[in-house]
Amino acid sequence: MPAVLPGETDLYAVTDARLSLGRPLAVVAEGLLNAGVRILQYREKKLKAGQMLEECRLLRELTRRAKACFIVNDHIDIALLTEADGVHIGQEDLPIADVRRLVGPKMLIGLSTHSPDQARAAQAAGADYIGVGPIFATQTKEDVVAPVGCDYLDWVTRNMDMPFVAIGGIKENNIAEVTRHGARCCALVSELLGARDIAAKVKAVRAAMKAAV
Repeated sequence: MPAVLPGETDLYAVTDARLSLGRPLAVVAEGLLNAGVRILQYREKKLKAGQMLEECRLLRELTRRAKACFIVNDHIDIALLTEADGVHIGQEDLPIADVRRLVGPKMLIGLSTHSPDQARAAQAAGADYIGVGPIFATQTKEDVVAPVGCDYLDWVTRNMDMPFVAIGGIKENNIAEVTRHGARCCALVSELLGARDIAAKVKAVRAAMKAAV
């Protein structure tokens, strides 16, 4: 089954154990997948490599069962070991050309971008999709760049013909604005992981997106 790309689905969930209300990763992941989320990125910055590998093997099984796309943040070795659908990297990580040499032609490569120049460079280098943001201020990631607002999102919508996901501080109460500026796929972290009822939150977020179109 081909991996789902941003633009082919509306929500892109990102894991963070600190925001999951103490629930096990399997419980949170199953809640997201059962609610119809079709892209799940594993992003844990504070764990040992062995634990990350174990958790990614679990997520690979759950996403495969749900026919969902599984992305690993930063850790190319773990993405390869778990046969992930893709890897997501940042501006200060390995260059896309070198990542492609490691992962081969089939694995998706996503790249975080914060400006038009970075977006153009990502497309020229062969990224499969880009992250656009942070749209709003966010506390879920350390060393994050300043919010880019919707101006950069507007530029990407008008000028780029590649899949992209809007990310950074996106929540139920502001996702309509992001959608109105052209985002068809949005990444959410704390809004989904911190919900007591994940299915209800996914439904509410989707309703807010649909109302804005």
